[in-house]
Amino acid sequence: MGHRSKEEKDSITKAPSGPPPDLPDLPEPDEFWHPIASDWYLSLRESGQAAFYQPSDWAVARYAADLMSKVLMSERGPNGQLVAALNSVMSSLLTTEGDRRRARMELERQKPAGRSDADVTVLDDYRAAFGG
Repeated sequence: MGHRSKEEKDSITKAPSGPPPDLPDLPEPDEFWHPIASDWYLSLRESGQAAFYQPSDWAVARYAADLMSKVLMSERGPNGQLVAALNSVMSSLLTTEGDRRRARMELERQKPAGRSDADVTVLDDYRAAFGG
């Protein structure tokens, strides 16, 4: 990691990690989505960057989860162009630490209460599916 000037450090947007306190009433995952897509969509509700989401961002999140589900359930396997498009949509939602760094956002880490090994397994499954 390179050296950052004081000006660069001061321009970083900081937000607490974990679920935002004022989430809107959001639709549940579609019952026909692949479980990894449902888990990804639900994970956004628990993520600090969601504090900045507008209704249109949540609509994009549903679109991404639907597309992810179709990719995961495809009998032909992942299509490179489709996966690249999906990664781009997910990146626009600042879903990975690298995405947030590029957007100059930093989530202040806190130990989540009651985090289970199953949560880690879901992320590992996602990374394996999408090469993340």
